[in-house]
Amino acid sequence: MKTTLTERKSGDPAIALDRVHLELESGAGPVNILRGIDLSIAAGDVVSVVGPSGSGKSSMMMIIAGLERPTSGRVVVSGADLNTMSEDALALFRRDTIGIVFQNFHLIPTMTALENVAIPLEFAGRSDAFDRASDALTAVGLGHRLTHYPGQLSGGEQQRTALARAFAADPPIILADEPTGNLDGDTGRQVIDLMFELSRKRGATLILITHDAALAARCDRTVRLEDGLIRDPSSTPAQTPARSPVTA
Repeated sequence: MKTTLTERKSGDPAIALDRVHLELESGAGPVNILRGIDLSIAAGDVVSVVGPSGSGKSSMMMIIAGLERPTSGRVVVSGADLNTMSEDALALFRRDTIGIVFQNFHLIPTMTALENVAIPLEFAGRSDAFDRASDALTAVGLGHRLTHYPGQLSGGEQQRTALARAFAADPPIILADEPTGNLDGDTGRQVIDLMFELSRKRGATLILITHDAALAARCDRTVRLEDGLIRDPSSTPAQTPARSPVTA
């Protein structure tokens, strides 16, 4: 069941990670991706996640979205303990709670912009799926592009379609992984301005992975990852790994 911002208890974080470790197997042996992450993000905050490639940024976002299970530690998102959920329950939770914006858009090429935005709403059983999709596309300035296919849209228009899809169901949490990585500077700034505007207007919590220092500075808070640990400007030096069965 979807938990709205108003239904959540006052003071409860939108996202809480407690000693989260992630270890993945590789041909050379186990690799420690995350090494004891403690993180709390308040509802409605706009947070940038920065750090060098391979520091664990995308892995942390995958865990928040329930797309990757931690090796150890607790993950609570929008009041729900993700560790206790089955894969089916996680899929329903994502559908109702989390909107995701990818760098590569991930639009279905054989569907129009309207159909791309409507399809997750249809899966959710919304009888007004196409009306909501049309409204969402109009909100991002694509009301005149409803019947166009991704191949007929510019890169910026494709990313705005992806934004409309992420926001159409009014999820309380939006996750964006380098959403402007495939766009030129001016188009990227327009997309980011739009993302910030939609997040503020709807009161959504926005977590944004970026390598752009200027963009990170626009957020309420910046979380820096280095070597699978959080280094936050408000709490230096680097976070000390918590004790766990995973070898750091």
